[in-house]
Amino acid sequence: MTKNIRLCLLCLFSLSTAANAQKVFAVEYSNQSDVKVFVVKYENQADLKVFKEKYENQSGDNDGKWFFVKYSNQADKKIFFVDYENQAEVKIYFVQYENQAGWRNQSKRHYFY
Repeated sequence: MTKNIRLCLLCLFSLSTAANAQKVFAVEYSNQSDVKVFVVKYENQADLKVFKEKYENQSGDNDGKWFFVKYSNQADKKIFFVDYENQAEVKIYFVQYENQAGWRNQSKRHYFY
């Protein structure tokens, strides 16, 4: 691979990851949401392991690093927490450490693009 091609690929990759920050807002009603989520009790039941970031600039690029915004118009995705697992489009598990965040079920990844 030539040096120019590598450079172009690196630029494209960095632009695409910067554009997908995961700022989320939890809505009150299901019909207001982009994605319905259910919080599971155990990590191995989850489609996505989520780490809650303290600052907006730390939010990830569809990798489970979420920042909860104060207003819905600031969010990239509006989520609704459902009461039952079978109502969810994505099952999540909140992790304690940032390096634990990420997708376990890649087929559900499209919900957060």
